[in-house]
Amino acid sequence: MHCFCGSKKEYQECCGAIIEGKREAKTPEELMRSRYSAYVKGDGKYLVLSAAKENRYAEDIELIEEFSNSVEWLGLDVLYAKDNIVAFKAFYKDIEGIKVLHEESKFVQEDGLWRYKDGILYNTKVQRNDACPCGSGKKYKKCCG
Repeated sequence: MHCFCGSKKEYQECCGAIIEGKREAKTPEELMRSRYSAYVKGDGKYLVLSAAKENRYAEDIELIEEFSNSVEWLGLDVLYAKDNIVAFKAFYKDIEGIKVLHEESKFVQEDGLWRYKDGILYNTKVQRNDACPCGSGKKYKKCCG
């Protein structure tokens, strides 16, 4: 099975190995991709553990899992990765339709390991002439829009 993060690698050779603790993320982009895959799998525990220590709250695990499992994740688009910043768009479908989570994420190293620090969220919507995030190859306005 190909990885959810869109790398075209096998899941177990990509994000699966990081999520399962078989290896650590080598870069902020790898960590961000593994976090997206954890959202797809509804793995709130990994998402909390991969955050910076100051942002780890055990009570978030259930909330993350509830949200992750209530939507259909459609894909990830990494816009850029530079130093400790990764910008991306994650597309998902909920009962209201297709939405996009557009974030510029900041990562830090703690004890030599990359961790998610925080991010800036952008109020972005799928535009009519964008490729449809469902993967049909059609424009959004002619497909799910």
